[in-house]
Amino acid sequence: MTTHEPHRTAPAVPAGTPAGATSPGPQAPLPTPLLLLLAGGAGLSVASLYYNQPLLGAMARDLGASPSAIGAVPTLTQLGYAAGILLFAPLGDRLDRRRVVVAKLAALAVALLGAALAPSAGLLAVAGLAIGLVATAAQDLVPAAAALAPAASRGRTVGSVMTGLLLGILLSRVVSGAAGAHAGWRAVYVGAASAVAGLAFAVALKLPPMPPAARARYGELLASIVRLARDLAPLRRAALAQALLSVAFGGFWSTLALALAGAPFGLGPVAAGAFGLAGAAGAAIAPLAGAAADRRGPEPVIRGGAALAVASFATIALFPGSLGVLVVATVVFDLGVQASLIAHQSIVYGLDPAARGRLNAVLVSAMFLGMAAGAAAASQVFARAGWAGVAALGALAAAAALAVRLAPSRRHDARAGRCIDAATP
Repeated sequence: MTTHEPHRTAPAVPAGTPAGATSPGPQAPLPTPLLLLLAGGAGLSVASLYYNQPLLGAMARDLGASPSAIGAVPTLTQLGYAAGILLFAPLGDRLDRRRVVVAKLAALAVALLGAALAPSAGLLAVAGLAIGLVATAAQDLVPAAAALAPAASRGRTVGSVMTGLLLGILLSRVVSGAAGAHAGWRAVYVGAASAVAGLAFAVALKLPPMPPAARARYGELLASIVRLARDLAPLRRAALAQALLSVAFGGFWSTLALALAGAPFGLGPVAAGAFGLAGAAGAAIAPLAGAAADRRGPEPVIRGGAALAVASFATIALFPGSLGVLVVATVVFDLGVQASLIAHQSIVYGLDPAARGRLNAVLVSAMFLGMAAGAAAASQVFARAGWAGVAALGALAAAAALAVRLAPSRRHDARAGRCIDAATP
């Protein structure tokens, strides 16, 4: 069976690339302890973004803050993460990635401790902004795994690290809610700061040195993010398709609690939180999706994942009052979205090994923009057309993503000056 490798045509070597940067990558699979460290580190880092969500009521009562004032905490945390992805992405391509990760984790531990000690909602929001900026260590660990893995198992390795990242998102709310109920919200942040400090120490000891593949100045690397998106058609295509899937994803999760609270379900926030555990299915299949991308090429995985999302949302739209349909469809669409993300990362990381951090920034930024757009659109659709309307929006967005991946195209690598047949991803 012929596979479609995303890096069939080698990109031009950037100026300033050190000798040996384009030499063949590692051949031996990552040792299991190192893979677990990368996966656990990604999960623990990204979990820092979500600890505050179940604790906002307790925070508001303790600090005497209004709902609008305490609402700035999660808002600034997410904005900090989005900004950190773009601003700090070049660092991993210019500096030793191990040093970047350790520095970010050390800063994250300090920011979490600052949140634990915050005397006011305003300072807590500032701490949230800092947490978001440096929680982007999670986005350094994923390309680090891609760089350390041999090409033949890169998709499987990235999928394993993404499993850790996704589990961090899923379990962070459960852990912080339970711990906060027993020990208070400040104790949650003290515990998180201690865990991240220990993680920084472990990464410093166990992650091998990763010399940079680029020697350009930071400003040049930052500007190169725009050039990469302009020059690499496969990157634009991956970012657009994943952004459209994220519209569906963000719209669903931003309105699910409202839908469950109303007729015919009449369920509360505990039930809405429990639905998040359905996403564990998506996390569980991430390594399988990566392995499938390694064997068959990423395109069938992406198309299959998008098709699952379309079918799931269409089924919810047809049966909006069925709790059983909702549970099953949640598992299936999350599986499809996560499988597509893993396969898209397999494509993107193979485009230019010297720019993996910046390539990842384009893909992840597009994903976050899609989620924000989906949440904004779904809130309006829910008010006018109810839950069935939100499901229809999700089906349309997922169908558009599938159309992007099905459409024939010729990609042009502006740096290499070559057109590449559309048969490759």
